[in-house]
Amino acid sequence: MEESPPIKVLLVSSHPVQYAVPLYRLYSRDPRLDVTVAYCSLQGAEPGVDPEFGVEFAWDIPLLEGYRWVHPPNRSPRPGLGGFFGLVNPGLASIIWRDRPDVVVCYGWWAASFWVAAVAAKLSGAKLVFTTDAHTLAPRDGARWKVRFKRFLLPAIFHLADAAFGPSTRTLGFLRDLGVPERKLFLTHYVVDNDFFSRGAAAADRRLVRAGWGVHEDAFVALFVGKLVPWKRPQDFLEAVARVPWVFAVLAGEGPLRSELEARAFQADLKGRLRFLGFVNQRGLPEIYAASDVLVLPSHYEPFGLVVNEAFSCGVPAIVS
Repeated sequence: MEESPPIKVLLVSSHPVQYAVPLYRLYSRDPRLDVTVAYCSLQGAEPGVDPEFGVEFAWDIPLLEGYRWVHPPNRSPRPGLGGFFGLVNPGLASIIWRDRPDVVVCYGWWAASFWVAAVAAKLSGAKLVFTTDAHTLAPRDGARWKVRFKRFLLPAIFHLADAAFGPSTRTLGFLRDLGVPERKLFLTHYVVDNDFFSRGAAAADRRLVRAGWGVHEDAFVALFVGKLVPWKRPQDFLEAVARVPWVFAVLAGEGPLRSELEARAFQADLKGRLRFLGFVNQRGLPEIYAASDVLVLPSHYEPFGLVVNEAFSCGVPAIVS
């Protein structure tokens, strides 16, 4: 019996994401699939400034190895990941027409390039899949017009799709509320590279890491990992620690709230019990988890807090909002 040819899949992603790349490598090793990833930007794999971190960085793990990828030029006059017209990659249509994938998967709808890919997919006869981790119409900036706009727009988007992937039951519930039929909904998994984090944590010298922080090996350390931005509520983390005098706090991250948080650290109820690590790249994360006793994620807006997965992979419990 003749074997069926592999399914040709084009994955359209805004930029290389450290959580997604290990999955792309797994997909590429599956003989049933013929996978190509189309990146609208190479931010993260190449040095660049993240507007929320506020620092220039590139991830210190290889993000462009082990799978096939393409990068059609971004023609946006103001390129970036912060708005609808920050990603305008008309070459996606040419790739779809040339390669004729069986399935086009768009990792979002928030940029013009995803619409380019979606329209090209439908015109070429490819199956179209949207994937999202959203679970509410409410934007993190609270703008009411965005809620009304999304309520009108998103049902039309998902009407085009042949399937919709969501990583949580809340996301699937959100999509149902938008009118997406049950037959189109699929629960997927949002994951981290468990082996990377567990190996790194096992190899870490907890005592040495704590010594670098100036923390006694028997102290109880609460850890915050993430961007220092309002919706992640790092200020709530500090206020909670201030009420528990035997807890030492460590913050790993950068962002616009840093100066405010540092000023709070000098007040009497926190003085001497707080360390700011700044931005910590991927290779440095396992050891800071291993040296901590609990991760705290107090966000009031968080589609899917993958730092919790990272902590669990390192054997560290988490307190979440």
